[in-house]
Amino acid sequence: MTAKEFETYFKRLYLPLGMYALRIVGDADVAEDLEQDAFMKAWLYVENGGEIDNFSSFMYRTLRNVCLTYLRNHRETLEESFIPEAGEEEIDTSFRDARIWKAIDDLPEKCREVFLMSKRDGLTNDEIAEELGISVKTVKNQMTKAFSRLREALSDGHKPFFLPFL
Repeated sequence: MTAKEFETYFKRLYLPLGMYALRIVGDADVAEDLEQDAFMKAWLYVENGGEIDNFSSFMYRTLRNVCLTYLRNHRETLEESFIPEAGEEEIDTSFRDARIWKAIDDLPEKCREVFLMSKRDGLTNDEIAEELGISVKTVKNQMTKAFSRLREALSDGHKPFFLPFL
């Protein structure tokens, strides 16, 4: 595998692997650090002549092991059966979550802020309006705009997309 091929895999898998690690460890900063460790392990393996048939599966398995090691070292008890295997469903979920968060990140700044305050933080329209110093109508308009843009970004031009965490 060349450095260019590795970089292509890195770009394609970075967000989905991050979502997978986040579900395992529950902390975004730790998940990102562990993901970087997993990519380093993979790069060293490749650099030392290791052959990888399915890079995606290899990375999910490597990241799962890195996360398990982290959890063993930072938690008093660890029940491995609660850590999701990197099966097809987990990989699909990771890609879906990454796609959703990319679409949210692509929202205009104020629109994203209002959307996250509502959906992530659970604030009411009145609370958002008060905190941001805007009208409730503006909050509603920003939410409508957010849903419209997310639906468009995630629909692939056919059936409506379901946002599972909303």
